[in-house]
Parts: sequence; structure tokens; C-alpha cells
Amino acid sequence: MSLAVTEVAFHFGAPDKVAYAVRLLRKAVGTGARVLVLADTETLQRLDAALWSNAATDFLPHCFASAPAQALALSPVVLADDGLGPGGAPLGVLVNLGAAMPQAFERHPRVIEVVSLDEDDRQQARQRWKTYTAQGFAIDRKDLNLRS
Repeated sequence: MSLAVTEVAFHFGAPDKVAYAVRLLRKAVGTGARVLVLADTETLQRLDAALWSNAATDFLPHCFASAPAQALALSPVVLADDGLGPGGAPLGVLVNLGAAMPQAFERHPRVIEVVSLDEDDRQQARQRWKTYTAQGFAIDRKDLNLRS
């Protein structure tokens, strides 16, 4: 019996984590993925506002993890600050905009860690990288500065 292994990717060098997350979410939802976004409360509020301020044709349906079960079931993007997100089945992609190691990340088939240019954020990302590798996960690295 073969167990699925979580794919882990680090996207380094995001000048603005929220703006990058909006583009990343648009792409993921466009492929049919459901996404759990983890971040601190302030970042989640900024992301929520950014998702609402898109043009009507670019709107990404989303809700907070505290939303009623019906909203959670219908939303392709769930925003959570508790590290776990909603109970029940895992979503396809976990996007971590926060500083902490996501709890129960291995429940999700894919994890994307978004890392800014801030030195503190980069240092915290290095610690998460070490934790993933210590647990045997291979990591895909994307340097966003090389894409400019």
C-alpha cells in the first residue's frame, strides 16, 4: 500500500505576501483546487480585503474558518489563523503566510510556504524548512526574484 506524500514548496522573495497570495490563489482556484490559507489575523484581514477589491470578474469566493459549515463546504478558499483550519476533510493546498509551522500540514496533499524579503520572515522560513527536511519531506524551492 502506497501512502500519498505531501508536496512542500517554498516561494522565496515575495515583495508583498498578500499581493502574491492573491495571484497564487487565483491560479490555484483556476485549476479547481481548494485552498486553506494560514496567517496571523492582521494578514488575513488584509488578504480578505484584497480578495474583495478585485474586479467582479476576478472575484475569488472565500470565507474564514469560523464560517458556518455550508459556507465552508462551498468556498474554494478558507482563511484561518488557528493553524489547523476547519475540521473535516483536508483541502487540496495549504498556503502558509504565517511565521509558525503549520499544524497537521501533512493532511494536505500540497503545502506552499510564501516568504517575503523581510529578514525575520526569511529566518523563520529557514526554521520551517529545517523542520520539513528533518521529517523527510523533499522541498521545491522557487525564488521569485529570479522571475522578474
